[in-house]
Amino acid sequence: MKKQKVFDGVLVRQFQSGNKNALATLVKRWHKTFCEKAYWIVKDADVAKDIAQDSWSIIINKINHLKTPESFGIWALRIVYTKSLDWVKANKKLQNIIVENQRNQDAFHVEKDNNEPLKVALLKTIKMLPDNQQIVIRLFYLQEYSLKEISSILQISEGTVKSRLFHAREKLKQNLKT
Repeated sequence: MKKQKVFDGVLVRQFQSGNKNALATLVKRWHKTFCEKAYWIVKDADVAKDIAQDSWSIIINKINHLKTPESFGIWALRIVYTKSLDWVKANKKLQNIIVENQRNQDAFHVEKDNNEPLKVALLKTIKMLPDNQQIVIRLFYLQEYSLKEISSILQISEGTVKSRLFHAREKLKQNLKT
């Protein structure tokens, strides 16, 4: 364990000195652990990956201020835990949005026209998406929020919003082609 801390300290110092390869090594050593620790709290693999990614952004921005590089692991895990707990708190807000969107969807009636089968298929396919992707799709397309506004509402990065929107669109395309 002590050797790992020393090695992490060397990598942190190298990165602080401008060696970008040191960061790649830190990511290889820690990313899986970050995902596992986040999953332990949030119980959702996709969310855990998002949290790990967001945590790396914070780590990269603040690593130059780390005074004891050997404490990298504890310091970084604290960031992951904090982001995970923040997500759990925000998830309560998200659950309220899900309930509201389901009510709105029940009230949403598609007008009959030549595209009726496509619209019905699209709504059915949206319902099959994971909740986090459904929310982003609905907020973006039905409620016409911007990426920045969705980021604020869901308390996730704009990059995560873009990623969820992209993956949701890809699943929709794939499911609608069949």
